[in-house]
Amino acid sequence: MTALENEGQSALTQLRAFLVQHGLGLNDRLPPERELCGRLGVTRTALRNALATLEAEGQLWRRVGKGTFVGAQPIDDFADIATITSRTNPAEVMSARRLFEPELARVAALNATAADIDEMYVCLAKSRAAANWRQYESWDNRLHRVVAQATGNTLLLALFDTMNAVRRAVAWGRLRQSKPKPAADHHSFTEHADIVAAIAERDRDRAATAMRRHLESVERNLLQRRLAAE
Repeated sequence: MTALENEGQSALTQLRAFLVQHGLGLNDRLPPERELCGRLGVTRTALRNALATLEAEGQLWRRVGKGTFVGAQPIDDFADIATITSRTNPAEVMSARRLFEPELARVAALNATAADIDEMYVCLAKSRAAANWRQYESWDNRLHRVVAQATGNTLLLALFDTMNAVRRAVAWGRLRQSKPKPAADHHSFTEHADIVAAIAERDRDRAATAMRRHLESVERNLLQRRLAAE
C-alpha cells in the first residue's frame, strides 16, 4: 500500500471514529472541512476522499453552500415531502412501514451481497455498543437502510429514503427515555439479529416475518411510551 493510500485509509478510519465519538445523529451537520482537517490531523485531499467514501455508502450527504450532514441524502423535492407530512401522522407511517419494509427484507434475502451482510453485522455490533440513544438510533437507522440497499433495487431504495424522510418529519417528538442508553435486553437487539440471520441464510419468508414482528414491536413500544408521557 502506498503512502497516499495509507493516508486515505487513516483519514477514513478517523472520520468514522469521529462520527461515533461525537454522537452525531441523522441530519446533524459536520464541522467545516478546514476544521475537520485540523481535528483529525489529515490533509484536505485525504478528508475529501474519506467524505466521498462515506457519502457513497449512504452515511453522509453533502449540499453545496450548506455543508455535510449525517445520513442518506433526502430527495430534492422538499415540497412533496412537506405535502405528505402535512397529510399524514405517525400511526400512518408505522402502518406503511409494516407493509413495505418486510417486503424489502424478503427481496434483500434474495439479492444481498456478502458486503451488504457484513455491513448489517457491523450495524448490529455498533448498535449494541452504543453509548447513548442517539448513537443507537443512528445505527438502527443505518441497519434498516442497508436492508433496503441490499435489495439491489434503486427505486425501492429511493422509496425507502422518501418514507424515512417523512417518518423523521412526523415523529412523536423525542419521547423521554428511562435510561441513558438501550438496556442489554432491549427488544430490538434480538429482533434485528433475527432479521439479519434470515437474510444471511437466504430465507425470504423468515426475513419478512422477522421484519414485520420487529416493526410491530417498535410500534407497541412507541405507543406505550407516548401514553406514559401524556
